[in-house]
Amino acid sequence: MTYRRAVIPALIGGLLLTALLWWAGATADVLRLPGSGDRLGAEPVAELQSWLAPWAYDPPSFLDAGAMVSGYVGDTRGGDDRGYYGGLYTTGLQIRYGTVLVAHVLGALLLVRRLPPARGRTTAAFLALWAWGAVAGTLALAVSAPWLIASTGHGSYRFLPQLANVIASGRQLPVAVGLVAAAATVLVARITAKGAGPLPRTDVPARAARLAATAGTAVIALSVAVLSYHSVAAALQEFSPDGGPLSEPGDLLRQWLLLGAWSAPEGGPLGEWLLYRASDVLLLVVVWWALRKLPGLLTRATLPAMAAGAVCATVLGLLASQLLRIAVVQAGPQQGTLHISAGIGNGIPAALTFGLAAGAVATTVLRLSLRGAPDTAA
Repeated sequence: MTYRRAVIPALIGGLLLTALLWWAGATADVLRLPGSGDRLGAEPVAELQSWLAPWAYDPPSFLDAGAMVSGYVGDTRGGDDRGYYGGLYTTGLQIRYGTVLVAHVLGALLLVRRLPPARGRTTAAFLALWAWGAVAGTLALAVSAPWLIASTGHGSYRFLPQLANVIASGRQLPVAVGLVAAAATVLVARITAKGAGPLPRTDVPARAARLAATAGTAVIALSVAVLSYHSVAAALQEFSPDGGPLSEPGDLLRQWLLLGAWSAPEGGPLGEWLLYRASDVLLLVVVWWALRKLPGLLTRATLPAMAAGAVCATVLGLLASQLLRIAVVQAGPQQGTLHISAGIGNGIPAALTFGLAAGAVATTVLRLSLRGAPDTAA
């Protein structure tokens, strides 16, 4: 599919994702109305607020005019800088929504062009676009975080831990609304693809596809089974160079390097430990299967397309593992749906990091394998 045909669905999907996030953030004020806790329950209201607050356009209460409450840091010379900090907050939100739009449009443009939702590709395109919506939300949180941290008035204090905390917040909402944006993008792309002529598939030998998938999955396994092991993760967490504004990067490193949490079966029942490990195995299985099928689904297995596809595959595997863990391990009669879904979206920054690396490795192995004798197509 040409860029001219792909840009329309990509733009519509990006605008819809941005509009849905803005609308959801605008409803955060409703949860603060009197009686909302009585009708919905205090715990569900608190969980919903944690979902919506990072996307709420209204500034925090300590930046409202006349509100001298905990959290506001005034001018030490006796002035009132709430207007200045409020401007930083507004700028941060504008950057956040702008980044969501730009990141989603660029990624969707590449995915729709190389993975058009034609016959045999529709499901794969929908899942890839859904995963990319979550990635776009994570990128927006990361890019806008410095402005939102500065708006609190004490952004220089433990900046990197604050940055990690901002990036980790608000992750559930893009995952949820990304489903709608992905469906709309696929629907429009199918319309624009009519009359475009045959959409070719890359002829990939089965052996080359398996080798590329195995190499890419090994990169993901490095994060899942090595870096996420409790002793290694603790070492990353405790990494803290002395002094300077960029001290204490441990929390930030965990965000961008760890896809899970491994521990030895110490103290707890072995069956529960195996259930947790089953979710990690599911993550690797999903990644391997997606990387094996990806080259044959693409119109052309280029490095950007493989890298974007590997990121989406890693995000999908991560979400599948989290859903399995919720359904098998964490769900209980005393836990509500919002509470047990609080972990949805964890690890997406690491999925972006290692997904890009896995895509690059898989593309390299694929090209080296294709230099040999051809085999049965995947």
